[in-house]
Amino acid sequence: LLQVVGLLLPNQTLASTVFWQWLNQSHNACVNYANRNATKPSPASKFIQGYLGAVISAVSIAVGLNVLVQKANKFTPATRLLVQRFVPFPAVASANICNVVLMRYGELEEGIDVLDGDGNLVGSSKIAARHALLETALTRVVLPMPILVLPPIVMSMLEKTALLQARPRLLLPVQSLVCLAAFGLALPLAISLFPQMSEIETSQLEPEIARATSSRTVVYNKGL
Repeated sequence: LLQVVGLLLPNQTLASTVFWQWLNQSHNACVNYANRNATKPSPASKFIQGYLGAVISAVSIAVGLNVLVQKANKFTPATRLLVQRFVPFPAVASANICNVVLMRYGELEEGIDVLDGDGNLVGSSKIAARHALLETALTRVVLPMPILVLPPIVMSMLEKTALLQARPRLLLPVQSLVCLAAFGLALPLAISLFPQMSEIETSQLEPEIARATSSRTVVYNKGL
């Protein structure tokens, strides 16, 4: 919640944009690493490479979009402020995809375990790994959508109310509550998109895996 509130603060400076994007992607990197499919060992060097790539992509996208908005002469100051509030979403969504892929790239190289209906190991599949990362990446795009899109819309309306205009100190607490409500909506929605143990037809996997089982489908742990 702290990162969300920080990302949506109005009138961000270059330093604050870099700080909040760094903090958010540092948190995401740890979440992605801790909730990966851990059936294969992953060296610390992979974690460091993925972490740096995710942070650099997030900061670059956010700073680049802010610079473009600032240079847009057709925007009025009010419009520019409103547009800037939506910058965190494309920056975070794009960086989240990079974060997932970079933090879990080892799964694409080595594959992940697939199991039959009785829980028996059938083999290690790179195709299943691609499906797992795609599902996780889509989840990471959907998750920040309500969190980073709804609060700016709601706050732009609430800021015009007499209560908040007369008491500007309430802006931050109110924004925090709005972000909390959006987070409560987005988290179960994103997690429910795909089951933790996803199912795939054996005919879509490598021929050696299809030959190794009589099951029509197998399951794999997609991670979170």
